[in-house]
Amino acid sequence: MKFIHFVGIGGIGLSALARYLKNEGYKVSGSDIKETKITKQLANEGIKVSVPHDAKNIQNQDLIIYTAVAKDDNPELIESRKKGILTLSRKDALPLILKDKRVFATCGAHGKSTTSAMLASMVKGTVIIGAESKQFDTNMYYRGSNNIIFEADESDESFLNSNPYVAVVTNAEPEHMEYYNYDLDRFYGAYKQFLRSATIRVINAEDAFLSTLDTLEAIRLYPSRDIKNIQTIIRNDEPYTSFTLKDLGKFEVWGIGEHIAIDASLAVLASLNEMDLESAREKLKNYRGIKKRFDIVAKSDDFTVIDDYGHHPTEIKATINSAQRYASMMGLKEITAIWQPHKYSRVNDNLKGFVECFAGIDRLIILPVWSAGEKEIEIDFENKFKKYRPIFAQNLKKEKNSLNLIFDKKILKKLNQGLIIGFGAGDITYQLRGA
Repeated sequence: MKFIHFVGIGGIGLSALARYLKNEGYKVSGSDIKETKITKQLANEGIKVSVPHDAKNIQNQDLIIYTAVAKDDNPELIESRKKGILTLSRKDALPLILKDKRVFATCGAHGKSTTSAMLASMVKGTVIIGAESKQFDTNMYYRGSNNIIFEADESDESFLNSNPYVAVVTNAEPEHMEYYNYDLDRFYGAYKQFLRSATIRVINAEDAFLSTLDTLEAIRLYPSRDIKNIQTIIRNDEPYTSFTLKDLGKFEVWGIGEHIAIDASLAVLASLNEMDLESAREKLKNYRGIKKRFDIVAKSDDFTVIDDYGHHPTEIKATINSAQRYASMMGLKEITAIWQPHKYSRVNDNLKGFVECFAGIDRLIILPVWSAGEKEIEIDFENKFKKYRPIFAQNLKKEKNSLNLIFDKKILKKLNQGLIIGFGAGDITYQLRGA
């Protein structure tokens, strides 16, 4: 099996697998619905990428791997099945890709990309994550090792196919419940199965569900008592967090906030079977953050723009706490949050949490929902979020020293003061960056 084609290769997860298999010696091609920054990068790396999807792209491949959002009416899936080519979802392809590897798999509703990238800064191995590490400037960094640091995805139970040697769970807050048919037993059962399949298990034992797993042999982190002396350090305008972990001494990591200390602690505990304590302490300093997670994308004396992937109330609340601390230390007098809601189902399922998570900001801007292919659900944003007196804009336009709110192709407001932080998993990241 030497020729593999990816349907939806422009996605952050599928593109990483494509890059990995190319480095493993496979011939790789792919297609997507439109050209993006990622598809251009893949083409520059020698992968043939076709836009848009077309039955003609299916030739003599040995295996077709497709994104979870591809439907049965996709012309390439129809053609591959007609030709009898082995055609697998990303989830079902993982056992073939990871079966002989020593996988350090991290999952959880929040923090899995960050924790994975931190672990990758310490453990020598190929890195496959659902975000772009600033340390490696990519979502896949090939080291030709049997070790793989892998961000495992619980959204469709694909983490059960990740063959974990080390399993790290940052938290198990219910998310993607539409996939699990809103069945909590099935949802939590998947986490149990993931952990039990690993040789070494590291968990945040203060999570409401993970705290109940007393019979499971695991390295347990209790943040409230195991992480002490958390301090924020600003160095060259960049945020760092120092903390003391258990009886292991002091650590320092890029980022800001208690959640960063938790993610780093889980990564350290997962790494100690591979190296001595002092090596872990030093290697953690190699972590430089990941794109779209508290990512400072513009800065002047009194104006800072941060891009953040937060698209769930828990993530947004934690990041706003970090933003308040950063703004205070940098002398920025107000905080504006720009929110691009991600998926109607997520907003609807967590509406109360979204209404509360923006507490503490000075201004809320709400963009149209990024539907991710979902059918529209009527949500009364104006009434539900009225306590924030939100401003509704259609899109953003970045200029050199301002971020403009656009409505009906006209500038609604210019933002050029204080800390501006954008939240969302859609195209808000490109709007903030002017890309």
